[in-house]
Amino acid sequence: MKIKSRAAVALACILALAPLAACGQKPQTDSKPDDDIIIAPPAEEPVLPPVTQDPELPEETPTPEEPVQPEEPSQPEEPSVPPAGEEPNEPTGPVAPVVPEQPKEQTADYVRVNANGLSIRTGAGTNYTILGSADKNSLLIYTGKSGDWYQTRYQNRTAYVHASYASLYQVSLSNGQDKTEAVIKRGFDFLGVEYVYGATRYHDGKGNKLSGFTTTAFDCSSYMQYIFLYGGGVLLDVTTRTQVVQGTPVARKDIRRGDLLFFTNSSRYDKEGVERIGHVALYLGDNYILHTASDYARAEQITQARWNYYITARRVL
Repeated sequence: MKIKSRAAVALACILALAPLAACGQKPQTDSKPDDDIIIAPPAEEPVLPPVTQDPELPEETPTPEEPVQPEEPSQPEEPSVPPAGEEPNEPTGPVAPVVPEQPKEQTADYVRVNANGLSIRTGAGTNYTILGSADKNSLLIYTGKSGDWYQTRYQNRTAYVHASYASLYQVSLSNGQDKTEAVIKRGFDFLGVEYVYGATRYHDGKGNKLSGFTTTAFDCSSYMQYIFLYGGGVLLDVTTRTQVVQGTPVARKDIRRGDLLFFTNSSRYDKEGVERIGHVALYLGDNYILHTASDYARAEQITQARWNYYITARRVL
């Protein structure tokens, strides 16, 4: 019992001194430990039970795959538009036949007079000088418009007629020859020029210029000779009876713009051969001729009386 009491006392002393050691204070003692104190053996650390292995988890059951959704049908691609400047691909299907574009009909522009005695003036106004007059249904060349006035050519200068008494008129250019149009254009410059029988020709029929020629006086053959040389480079002879054998003959049904038409007259009606020829004119189309006879150069319709004097036509262009 005595030993046990001492052991208990020693244990109590150790426990009392432990707080001081923990605070870093060294316990003070004046005496040596009692030899009779029996130090208790250190308490054994508790033995932990061995770590048991985690139980094996059961294998994961594979998750059933989701059903594959069918692919949505792809949208057809829009046809690509070729960049500017590139030609599109040739179509693989049947191609509609290409209809050729019809050529646009060429026409000549004129002013057709709608009243007899229409004044032709030097300017676009009633205060301008009157150069001459034009009869109903006659033609003047159209070169423009200024307000209520049509601009034209008359006596080799710019002239005007009031639009209230005239209208625009077109003639088809059936043959479309530049030389023909140049001849006609030059001829219209001299509308209103005085007719003078036997007026001096521009040349002798072979291209030699004659002295005394002037553009202020023409008869029918000298008029044709001058404008055909000027516009088309054609050398016509000096009279209607020698001009009628130039170029190639044309049937009346085949007459076209630019052809020369030859007529007889009351004084030559009963003659024979070329002696019957007494007048020449240039055909414009639509039953119109450009010529000079008895008074001044003009563009007018062929009357039935004149057709009764018709002899032949010739083509020199």
